[in-house]
Amino acid sequence: MSTSRGDEYHHGNLRQALIDSAVDMLERGERFSLRGVAREVGVSQTAPYRHFSDRSRLESAVATEGFRALAVDLSVGGRMPERPEDLADFAVTYVRFALRRPRMFRLMFGDECDDGDDERVRAATTLREALAATLTSVYPDRTEASRNDLATGLWAAVHGLACLYLDGKLQSASDDLLEEQVRGAFGAVVPER
Repeated sequence: MSTSRGDEYHHGNLRQALIDSAVDMLERGERFSLRGVAREVGVSQTAPYRHFSDRSRLESAVATEGFRALAVDLSVGGRMPERPEDLADFAVTYVRFALRRPRMFRLMFGDECDDGDDERVRAATTLREALAATLTSVYPDRTEASRNDLATGLWAAVHGLACLYLDGKLQSASDDLLEEQVRGAFGAVVPER
């Protein structure tokens, strides 16, 4: 609940409320702005500037929410892959996330790289590092550098698949067929032990 009074406002967690509002606007297909999210949350137009210096910082925070949501999706089931073919679950989940939340996915990856201190960059790095760590159980005999390279390559492959589906270059008639196609394509590039 929020109230506005001149320059004062009261809000439990204004920063998160602004991010949530921007996410909602994005998912509805609306272009969000600092003024727009302030209006949606019910605070003064200057209130968001206490948390975000400009729209790009808010956009970065929204993209970070997307990375967190993707990480949650990828960790559902909690079972660590043990064999190369188990990695296909990662690919299917990643592509399904992109298709379920296309606007968020494009925001997460569609803009120029932010500076290294940006939370979106840190969130993307965390995702790649999590994949590299996962590969430790699948490829225990590989060096850390080799696993890091493999993580980047596999991420590039699945990201490419997601973009091809989003852009309509690849299509599937059903969710089951999508899973089969993604597993087949991803499996073709996953190395054996």
